[in-house]
Amino acid sequence: MASLGNPKETIEILNKYHFNFQKKFGQNFLIDTHVLDKIIKAAEVGKDDLVVEIGPGIGTLTQYLCEAAREVVAVEIDKNLIPILEDTLSDYDNITILNEDILKVDLNRLVQERNGGRPVKVVANLPYYITTPIIMGLFEAHVPVENITVMVQKEVADRMQAGPGGKDYGALSLAVQYYAKPYIAANVPPNCFMPRPNVGSAVIRLTLHGDKPVVIKDEALMFKLIRASFNQRRKTLANGLNNSEEIKLSKELITEAITELDFSPSIRGEALTLADFAALSNLIYDKQG
Repeated sequence: MASLGNPKETIEILNKYHFNFQKKFGQNFLIDTHVLDKIIKAAEVGKDDLVVEIGPGIGTLTQYLCEAAREVVAVEIDKNLIPILEDTLSDYDNITILNEDILKVDLNRLVQERNGGRPVKVVANLPYYITTPIIMGLFEAHVPVENITVMVQKEVADRMQAGPGGKDYGALSLAVQYYAKPYIAANVPPNCFMPRPNVGSAVIRLTLHGDKPVVIKDEALMFKLIRASFNQRRKTLANGLNNSEEIKLSKELITEAITELDFSPSIRGEALTLADFAALSNLIYDKQG
């Protein structure tokens, strides 16, 4: 039975193994059973599911996942945590622990071998500094994933689900919403972790789209336009695109495309929706011929 969701048990395990927190890995372990229950509920983990957990730490959330899922594959980069995980997860026979960097794991192969290619669920309490690379890596590698339920910094969760016009809206919002539907399942204060982080966190579920919400002729081009539009937020869309080293287009072509879509010449990127960026991207693609 899961036993690690409280400070006392966590401290006992850490002391037993003389564990020292590694700042470079952004380690903050959950010590709140209510939050753990909310993560399992948000991820909709069931007995038919293969779950890939990123950064299991000492196995707190992993115990809950093992009890809810058919099988769990936990990927932990810190070799010092492997003996602890082998101890705390010794009662479970449906867990595989990989001492690897998740960014280097061939998840498509793992899903094929362990789940017959059927979509898996990804659950993680992510270090803040690596949140975006991991999530975007899963999206861009087209790993068969049903949903991704992650603990992230509160402001990152807000950015993922933000709409046009607000300060939180940006390239991350558009990238996430192109691939998935975001839903913030819970806000989590610092006192739910050991050690306590300096900022609040949130549990966000990203449910991958069956069909993308927009049709794109050149995905790479659209994301270049998006990045260029938000790299210099105070500039107009036209100037932002014109000043980008990523985009090799004439100012005339850029202005012509913006005008053809009936946007004001002074419009800024933060005013455009995902559908607007898709339309702009497709128009520029056609003009490049």
